[in-house]
Amino acid sequence: MTPIRLRLRPLRERKDWSQAELARRAGVNQGTISRIEAGHTKGVDLATLDRLARALGVSPRSLIVTTKR
Repeated sequence: MTPIRLRLRPLRERKDWSQAELARRAGVNQGTISRIEAGHTKGVDLATLDRLARALGVSPRSLIVTTKR
């Protein structure tokens, strides 16, 4: 498993979105995005994980699981 913070920022930046834009699209608070990206959370609840994944157009699993190559 990979911390969501290591995946969230690159996906967000790839879309050229600010934290506020991702928060708006995902329906979460911008502070939540900031805390996740900074690693200042103990975890992300499933509803938030799902909202972030939907907003970014990826599966929730892709935010937390490393794929083997």
